Amino acid sequence: MNEKLKQKTTFIVLFMFVSILAFIPFFYTDEPPAQAVSSPVDLPEVINDFIVNERILEGALAGISIRSAEDGKLLYEHNGEIRMQPASVLKLFTAAASLSVLGEDYRFTTEVLTAGKIAGSTLSGDLYLKGGGDPTLLPADFAEMAKKLKKKGILKIDGDVVTDDSWYDDIRYSEDLTWNDEHQYYGAQISALTASPNQDYDAGTVIVSISPGKKDTAAKISLEPDTDFVTIVNETKTVENKGKQNIHIEREHGTNTIVVKGTIPADSQALREWVAVWDPTRYAGTLFKKALEDQGIQIVGKIKDGEATDDMPVLIFHKSMPLADLMVPFMKLSNNGHAEALVKELGKAVHGDGSWEKGLEVMAEELKSFGIDTHQILIRDGSGISHVNLIPANEITKLLYEVQGEKWFPVFKDSLPAAGAKDRMVGGTMRNRLKEEAKLVTVQAKTGSLTGVSTLAGYVEKPGGETLIFTIMLNNLLDDRDGRKVEDQIVRILSGQ
Repeated sequence: MNEKLKQKTTFIVLFMFVSILAFIPFFYTDEPPAQAVSSPVDLPEVINDFIVNERILEGALAGISIRSAEDGKLLYEHNGEIRMQPASVLKLFTAAASLSVLGEDYRFTTEVLTAGKIAGSTLSGDLYLKGGGDPTLLPADFAEMAKKLKKKGILKIDGDVVTDDSWYDDIRYSEDLTWNDEHQYYGAQISALTASPNQDYDAGTVIVSISPGKKDTAAKISLEPDTDFVTIVNETKTVENKGKQNIHIEREHGTNTIVVKGTIPADSQALREWVAVWDPTRYAGTLFKKALEDQGIQIVGKIKDGEATDDMPVLIFHKSMPLADLMVPFMKLSNNGHAEALVKELGKAVHGDGSWEKGLEVMAEELKSFGIDTHQILIRDGSGISHVNLIPANEITKLLYEVQGEKWFPVFKDSLPAAGAKDRMVGGTMRNRLKEEAKLVTVQAKTGSLTGVSTLAGYVEKPGGETLIFTIMLNNLLDDRDGRKVEDQIVRILSGQ
């Protein structure tokens, strides 16, 4: 082989070798192939863009706070240190303080006592019904108590039925309740002895049912429970099928006269409205007396107010559901009566004084134990109905972070309304919100609403297990219902939907 041929052959071999080396990376590499990586959402930028451009918020105030549920780190805030009206989101504070002080197993006790003597089947003397703050007493509970008395052989009470509500003070309304709320179910009077019409447990109320009669006649009205404690004034009219439905219900101040006015179409479904009674203590006494009579127990006297003495023997007693169970209707349905009863119970349990003043003192001290800066908040009740209540959004997310370490936290969290859940005692006030998002993420949050105020605070658990804690407080809205649209969109941003 001549020199030129050798050079040419060498060049070809080298060319082929270099070419092979050039193709090797396509078949083998020490590192995995490059992956397209999506950047995490920039929460501050996205939320800021949204609230700046949201017309609902024009002229309104927004307080927003977002934390990591893992370490409590503040991930985003907008006016997070500004005190704002919390509405029913305040119930988060009431629930946490109540579980911490009273405990999950705490029960309210209602007692039946007497100083009289039992001879044969006759009780000679007064029968006392002493309330212990239970906001869940039902007509069925009074019936059960009456059965227990009958089993003791009592068939006649030669005396009065005395109602005792001295477990709490005699202040019936929280400080800032407005006069036009007093007949509404959410503004019912607070008493240590009260009753609820059904298992929504709206204590101190009756349910008024209105159904159409024949055309040009008055509507048919019934009560639940069936009681003569209230008087119905029927000023309604049944109109043609295509007529206007316009029913208005009011209770005359200082009385139990309920006036029903307006029109109802002949083909319409029955309407049901909860109306707060005047004097819930006497209301409970009336239901108890009726339950006794239904059992065939004769009562010679009447119903009157009084106070049992400490040395009176207890004939029978009734225990409420434990606080862990009560938390469900309280928080899911945002029950104001439960909130205020719990505040008074805190005062009674710690200071022996069932008042708002002492209860709120206990609540403030307990909130301090969770790291809440009580110098930055103003709390006037337990339900959030007061427009004077003021709390910064950052303090609410701080509470929601801190309570995760408490043994009662599962009860607390499970009591929060779950977005998109159809069952009222699961979804509560969130059952018709974020339905699509709830298929992918878990949102458990407390709602709040007052005139011009809409709030939402809780937890959003994203796919993969990451949980964010959030509080959204919207004040000075023209329509508080519009606030829900803003809150839901911010939750969507947090959940990545």
